[in-house]
Amino acid sequence: MLLRSSSPEEVICITQPHHAWISGQLARMWGNEQFGEVSPHQEVCLAAEQHDIGWLIWEQTPTLNPQTGYPHSFSELATKNHVKNWSKARNFALPLGRYVALLVSLHGTRLYERFRGWENYPETKELVQNFLNDEYAFQQELITKLQNDSYHAPYATPEVIKRNQKLVAVWDALSLIICHGFTGEKIVENVPTTHEEITLTLKNKENHPLEISVSPWPFRKNQVNLVFEGRLLQQKFTDERVMREALSQAPGVTINTSLFPKN
Repeated sequence: MLLRSSSPEEVICITQPHHAWISGQLARMWGNEQFGEVSPHQEVCLAAEQHDIGWLIWEQTPTLNPQTGYPHSFSELATKNHVKNWSKARNFALPLGRYVALLVSLHGTRLYERFRGWENYPETKELVQNFLNDEYAFQQELITKLQNDSYHAPYATPEVIKRNQKLVAVWDALSLIICHGFTGEKIVENVPTTHEEITLTLKNKENHPLEISVSPWPFRKNQVNLVFEGRLLQQKFTDERVMREALSQAPGVTINTSLFPKN
């Protein structure tokens, strides 16, 4: 769950799978002379679109954060619950294809490799390390099978896999920024191009918060239109059951955002 502030007492709740759909929209528009192609295109785009598939069950009955009065956002959830969701992801993704499942699993392990607060507590350290070990074994098994597959072999080299893993992470970061909403300027680092990794800069157009310039421009077309939706909660809660009922009945909100090259 992502929470986009609407007013001091209102938030728009955007599910993790829906946020991932924005990543998929970005992936399908990605690529030009500077940034190269996405390859294998369909598999990588599908992985971007489904990278949060492990959250499907949790999103049906989200938990209440008593400190905020709203559902837990993904960053507020306890580590054990976070790991529980990510542990489901590979099995949910595998029916979509081995390459998709590989990138989904790699995205999950990358998060714990990057954000290492779990190492500070013995109970979470063991839990996350066990998760990582299981995922690493799963990934290696898949990579071996893909390398022995005539179609997938060119895309199963360490270099191609690493690039695609980074691309999914970039689209995830862009989607999070767009879904949360922002004012001013944001950056996304470690973005692969054909020759190097660079930083993207996102900036709201003056007086138009839903129009965002992106520099350098990584897309095929000169404008990218994104659409996503959430549910509007208009009050805070102290009871989880009441919150879930209110969320299920909450009015839907559709948000249109447009990306443009920097002038």
